[in-house]
Order: sequence, then structure tokens, then C-alpha cells
Amino acid sequence: MEYITEKNRIYAVEGGEEVGEVTFPLRDSVYVINHTYVDDRLRGQGIASELVRRAVEEIERRGGQYKATCSYAQLWLARNRGCEITSPLSCPIN
Repeated sequence: MEYITEKNRIYAVEGGEEVGEVTFPLRDSVYVINHTYVDDRLRGQGIASELVRRAVEEIERRGGQYKATCSYAQLWLARNRGCEITSPLSCPIN
């Protein structure tokens, strides 16, 4: 599995085919992790977790603040960064 980082997106490629992605556009000086996707046939293999981990690390490397509106990213942040989910739509942290 290869992971490719673009400006506000990280995607996974396997066998030359894009099989997953996470997007984190910058809005009002905060990166919003708003979409995580993995091809149905590859779910359950930790790809989504790896995508969100890489997105968070990339945002932190940039010195940015972030929140999640994607339900998967919200759960990941709660489990891996101690974030408390405060509403169904966002999980502000840092």
C-alpha cells in the first residue's frame, strides 16, 4: 500500500488504483477532517485508521489546528488523541 499526500488530501493506492482517501480542507484557520473513504473490499484492514493518523500528523507538522466532521475521524480522534466528542458534527481539539 502506498500513501500519497497532497495539499489537503491523503490517498491510498494499491496496484495502481486509488483505494481510499482522507480530506482535510482549511476553513477559517482550522483544518477540517471531513471525509474518510476506503473501498468496500478493503475495509477492516486498518486503512482508514492509517489515513486519519497520517492526516493528523501532517496537520500537526504544519502547526495547524484541526477538528473532525467525519464520524470515522471523530471516533479515531476520541480513541487515539483523547478527544471528547462534543456534538454529532464536530470534535474540536488542540
